Order: sequence, then structure tokens, then C-alpha cells
Amino acid sequence: MTVPITEMSSRARDVFRMVVESYLQSGLPVGSRTISRFGGLNLSPASIRNVMQDLEEMGLLAAPHTSAGRMPTEGGLRLFVDAMMQATEPSDVERAAIEAQARGPLEEALAATSSVLSGLSACAGLVMVPRGEPMLRQFSFLPLGHDQAVAVLVGTDGTVENRIVDIPPGVSPSALVEAANYISGRLTGLTLGEAQSRLNDEIAKGKSALDATAQRLVARGLAVWSEDGSRRPVMIVRGAANLIDPAADADLDRVRQLLDEIEGKEEIARLLDRARGARAMKIFIGSENKLFALSGSSVIAAPYHAADGRVVGVVGVIGPTRLNYARVVPMVDFTAQTLTRLMA
Repeated sequence: MTVPITEMSSRARDVFRMVVESYLQSGLPVGSRTISRFGGLNLSPASIRNVMQDLEEMGLLAAPHTSAGRMPTEGGLRLFVDAMMQATEPSDVERAAIEAQARGPLEEALAATSSVLSGLSACAGLVMVPRGEPMLRQFSFLPLGHDQAVAVLVGTDGTVENRIVDIPPGVSPSALVEAANYISGRLTGLTLGEAQSRLNDEIAKGKSALDATAQRLVARGLAVWSEDGSRRPVMIVRGAANLIDPAADADLDRVRQLLDEIEGKEEIARLLDRARGARAMKIFIGSENKLFALSGSSVIAAPYHAADGRVVGVVGVIGPTRLNYARVVPMVDFTAQTLTRLMA
């Protein structure tokens, strides 16, 4: 466990900051002579080495066995990002490039925005598309056995989806028909979430025309659809080639591992979904998330909102842990703000 920054001396903070900034720029371990040439410390290389040794004992720096220099640990990077980083706001050119893509049809705008974010950050750009729930046109249950049925949903856009659902014991075929007719007749034109809300309201007020068994059946069918839909966000990934860090040419296993992970978009979606429910930026460094524990990568993700303030999606990047956080974090934040304006 790393120490809080308040327990570090000013000299230790200065050396630590220089080591981290140098490492993030070069990707290479940093030696005491390199730090001494930066100026402003008035410390000899020997004194700097002592400070770096102290920082290593604090868990903030590590010494690779192939080098006498030091590099920040994941805990050190977390401390730097949370307490010491001086953010660099996107330039006018970068802002204009992002805003130029946030227009037109929504999915095209999101894909284009993800691409430009990837290019500007030299990372893989990610966008989670707003979850769209189909509007109901027709709903039916097809019995499979004494405790299961196939729920068939037909959307107003013509889409048809099938899902096996559990049904209460002893439900008759006529009860299945009654439940389906109720959904198709009373809840047509609503999304699943709206249908569930209306049904709950009617049941609570005693207005439902169904008997108790049919009520449970309808509620269970809709709950399955809503839950299934919420687990299937749509992902757009652009710029995966940027994940091949030039400083990691010798580490081909890491590159393969990372590219394999990117292909698992559902896993990435689950990771970014942690950011979806938040109101602010999320930064995951290395093993802070299981998905990238092996490849040593960072995720920066920010939610974007609908006009009513609801979080409807997430935009972010994936890159090496040594990415330029001071530049990329504000860039992702600006992109999220731009997409929020697009959704207005």
C-alpha cells in the first residue's frame, strides 16, 4: 500500500514527479543522473539516489532488474494522477477536430468521434452507444414445458427476439395467452422500461385486469427483457493498432494479450459499464481492473448524458499505463462534454 502524498517531503515529491514525468515521456526507467540534469533540485546524483530508494520503499517506484533506473509502480501512477498531475487542456485544433465529428446520425457520429479521439490520444478509442430499448408492438409466450416458455417480442421497428423465461408452476396455456394479450393490447408503443413502470404502477393501484398468476407472469416476462437488454450495450472500438506501444517492441506477448482483450468487446463493455453509472471521469490503471491485469494497460472513461441529465453512454480510451494522463484525461472529458451536447 502506497503512502499518502501528505507524508512525503517536498524533496521526495519533486524527485517523484520528475521520475514519473520522465517515464511517461520515454517509457524507460529513469536514473539519478537524468534527474540531476533537469535542474531545480540542487541535489547531487547520490542524494537523488537516496531519495529514489526511499520512494521505492514507499511502494511508489520500482527498479527493473535490467536497469539501475526507477519507474513508477501502478500505485505510484495512481498517486501521481490523483494528487500531482497538472492537466493540459485540449488545444483549439484538438477541440475543433473532436467537435467536427460530433454531428449527423448518432451512431455515425459516435464512431467518427471514437476514431478522432484514438488518433489524437494515440490510444484505442472507445464509445459505448446509448442503450436503445425497442418499442413493443406484439408480445407472446410459447410453452416449452411445465416451468418454461419462450417469450417472443416483436418491436415496432420489425425486430423479433426470442428468450426462454421461467414461469410460475401450474400456469395454464390460457394464462399465457391472457398475459400476452395484455402486453400486446395495453403496453404497445412503450419501451420495455416504460412498460415495466406502467405495469408496476397499475398493479400497485389495483387497476390491472389480470389475476394474480397472470400479473406475476407479465412482470417476470418484462423483467427478463429489460435485464437482458441492459446487459447488451453496443461498443464501438477504433484505433486498436495504437495499443502497440513502440517502447514495447520486445514485449510481443504483451501486445498479443492486449489485442486479444480488445477483441473481447463484451468484457470491455462490462468494464466501462462501471463508469456508466458514475457522474464523473473514471481512470483504471493496470491491475486495478481484472480485464487488463496481465497486459498492463490503463482505461480512461467518462460518461456522457442525455438532455435530461441521464447517463446514456461512455466514451474513453485504452492505452499503455505510461500514457500521457495530463493530456489524455482532459481530452476524454472534453469528448464526453461534446457528446453530451450532441445528445441535447
